[in-house]
Amino acid sequence: MDVETVKILAAALALLPILGVGIGLGLIFGSFNEAVARNPSIQSSLFGTLIFGFAVTEALAIFSLGISLLILFGL
Repeated sequence: MDVETVKILAAALALLPILGVGIGLGLIFGSFNEAVARNPSIQSSLFGTLIFGFAVTEALAIFSLGISLLILFGL
């Protein structure tokens, strides 16, 4: 196999965690909506936790994109 082909395959494999990020974000926001639908008065106290969970989950996508770009265009 050519080195360029292996780099492209490795970069594509490094992006696989983005699938988990999509599933995780769906679960986070779905659970928030369900909790607020059951008890609307708790929305303000859950919103900070929602944003923190979103940020941590989205960071995984950013890190995997960075690793993929490093593999593809790195030194």
